[in-house]
Amino acid sequence: MSLPAALAEIVEDFAAVDGQDKLQLLLEFSRELPPLPAELEEAAMEPVPECQSPLFLSVDASDRANVALHFSAPPEAPTTRGFASILQQGLDGLSAEEILAVPDDFYSALGLADAVSPLRLRGMSAMLARIKRRLRA
Repeated sequence: MSLPAALAEIVEDFAAVDGQDKLQLLLEFSRELPPLPAELEEAAMEPVPECQSPLFLSVDASDRANVALHFSAPPEAPTTRGFASILQQGLDGLSAEEILAVPDDFYSALGLADAVSPLRLRGMSAMLARIKRRLRA
């Protein structure tokens, strides 16, 4: 699977750990989700209803060579925040073409299928699908 360098590094980090350590790593990512910039309000962001917890995203593709991604999820939703942080750290700043080339099922390489529910994994898939849909619009 060909992934952008930052996302490939995250996938490698998950591949290097087993079982409960994968969940611990996901929790670490959840704590690293950056706050929204002052000029961006959650009310102006797109909701992702497929996620089990409230999640909102913003895709700024005004510069298609440097796409800015922002996510908002409550602190009491660490799995959702972790997935958002993985996407933010792995895709933010890339070109629209690089993001569109990411395989829709890249998250399966994280090896989280045994650690989190399929419904939660579907939420991560929905986040990526919405990002790609915004870039195609």
